[in-house]
Amino acid sequence: MAITYVKKAEKSPTTGEDETRNIVSNMLAEIEAGGEDVARAYGEKLDSFTGNIVVTADEIEAAGAKVEQKLKDDIQFAYDRVRKFAQAQRASISEFETELSPGLWAGQKLIPMETAGCYVPGGRYAHVASAIMSVGTAKEAGVKNVVACSAPKPGEGVNPAILYTMNLCGADHILALGGVQGIAAMTFGLFTGKPANFLAGPGNRFVAEAKRMLYGRVGIDMFAGPTEIGIIADETADPQIVAEDLVSQAEHGLDSPAWLFTTSRKLADDTIALMDGLIAALPDTAREAATISWRDYGEVILCDTKEECAKVSDQYASEHLELQTAENDWYSDNLISYGSLFVGEETTVTYGDKCSGTNHILPTKGAAHYTGGLSVHKFMKVVTTQRMTREANREVGQAAARISRLEGMEAHARAGDARLRKYFSDETFDLGIN
Repeated sequence: MAITYVKKAEKSPTTGEDETRNIVSNMLAEIEAGGEDVARAYGEKLDSFTGNIVVTADEIEAAGAKVEQKLKDDIQFAYDRVRKFAQAQRASISEFETELSPGLWAGQKLIPMETAGCYVPGGRYAHVASAIMSVGTAKEAGVKNVVACSAPKPGEGVNPAILYTMNLCGADHILALGGVQGIAAMTFGLFTGKPANFLAGPGNRFVAEAKRMLYGRVGIDMFAGPTEIGIIADETADPQIVAEDLVSQAEHGLDSPAWLFTTSRKLADDTIALMDGLIAALPDTAREAATISWRDYGEVILCDTKEECAKVSDQYASEHLELQTAENDWYSDNLISYGSLFVGEETTVTYGDKCSGTNHILPTKGAAHYTGGLSVHKFMKVVTTQRMTREANREVGQAAARISRLEGMEAHARAGDARLRKYFSDETFDLGIN
């Protein structure tokens, strides 16, 4: 078996990382040292915005008045489905307590994060769906304080539809800050006094790098990069649909990979033949992004068999993965690495991105090898509890003391010894003492 690159990418998802890392590192250090003044200065410099950083209730109300009712209805449609799916996810995991041996109970508790920071992109496009995915999911998880931020436009502030959606989904504080300065403000608790325990939301390479650098001080949804699409298709697929879906993700940015894995040379050639025309027909902003993304990051890989196609797809671990084949069930059963799976021509990444219910904040740059996407579970800590009767100490105390002494940890052993002496003062135990 062998694979053939019908189209090979000129760049990889890691291209330019060193430059990004240096820029972000310097910005984070400056903002942490200088606080709100430096964060505000970066907002003025990078977004040419001099208005309120903390969005007021009056500004939120005014933004809502600018949003047409039809758009409000569509936002509500998406919110209802994302919320319903998040509620089902929350119900899929529960608290419990079980008796492991007589008198020894161990349990699991679910504790929502105290404060979450939700980043909503507001640059090239108005990502109202991202506000639903992050803010709405955090609130369904029970997060007490949700701080949301988005890049403002000069003289205008945060996009009115984004503001309306953040507020609808329950954001407690909204900041008119984008990029690294927005991530830093939420992490350090600037302007709100509530440092985030957890950061979520998609963004450009600078936002992604800021989250990566801050991981450990705060939790993050995942190590993420530019959005990706992978499509597995065979000779039964419609090249028009395949090409449309590839273009739909390439428009995200200048570095958004779009990959086609196929067992059909004809489909590969027909799809490639359609791409330039579809991209050329896009509006200016989308056309510029899709042109560069497809040129630099697009790939079409021809495989001999479906097994090889699945193997290659798993190696790429696409953020979004579509199946358009005659054997979708086989692929669904055998694929193991992807962020979210879209089975059949009838669905598309666009639906998941905007309104069908599953979360669109998903792992990129190979992270799907070890994690899934954003969910209510990521806004919650799964912690354990333990309680015991005195009688249970008779068995557990002896075992713990012997294991501790075997490991050379005498103080651990003595913590168990003390309880055995107190609870069973007239008994003798084998405590591993030579």
